[in-house]
Amino acid sequence: MVYTASALSFMFENLAKPIIFTGLQLPIGDLRTDTKENLITVIQISSLRENGLPVVQELCLFFEYKFYRGNRTTKVNAEHFQAFNSPNYPCLVKSGVHLKWNAQLLLPSVSNNELLKVQYTLDTNVVIIKLFPGISQTVVTAIFAIPTLRGGALETYGSGNAITVDWFVQLMQEVIQKGMYVINVTQCSVGSVQMGHCEISIK
Repeated sequence: MVYTASALSFMFENLAKPIIFTGLQLPIGDLRTDTKENLITVIQISSLRENGLPVVQELCLFFEYKFYRGNRTTKVNAEHFQAFNSPNYPCLVKSGVHLKWNAQLLLPSVSNNELLKVQYTLDTNVVIIKLFPGISQTVVTAIFAIPTLRGGALETYGSGNAITVDWFVQLMQEVIQKGMYVINVTQCSVGSVQMGHCEISIK
């Protein structure tokens, strides 16, 4: 669900109404199902209006009392009701007896002259490479040698640390010089990279 929510959030530009994803951990027929609470709260949030306009004008995800921006979520648990989280961005709404809004975090309303644009084509010629101790030159070279590849996301250690052996550094330089997009993201659930912060950080 988080992959779909993230992709659609970029596919729909100038969204002027809410699109909200939700789900369940237990089937609707189960006595302890979380379906009812999730669905009712989603309907309530999506129907809220202010000055004749929807309060929420973006793609979001609601699960277990928390309302998240769709492209900021990740699934963290397959067993608990609190299955999703947004580690690097606060939730937009917390549901309890009352709905507690972080209204300042909502995307601003779309102006009247901005029409909805839908991006139908996605470029799938990208890869994610998670670095790990002992990753081999053969593996990394083979990945970046894919003829149609246009970009890669390197999941590096901590604040952006990576292996510094000559073959890796040289390979990164070569693929970037060829015009391929390479981005550096952290493997950590919380935080972000700081390029050049450590001695072995990618610069």
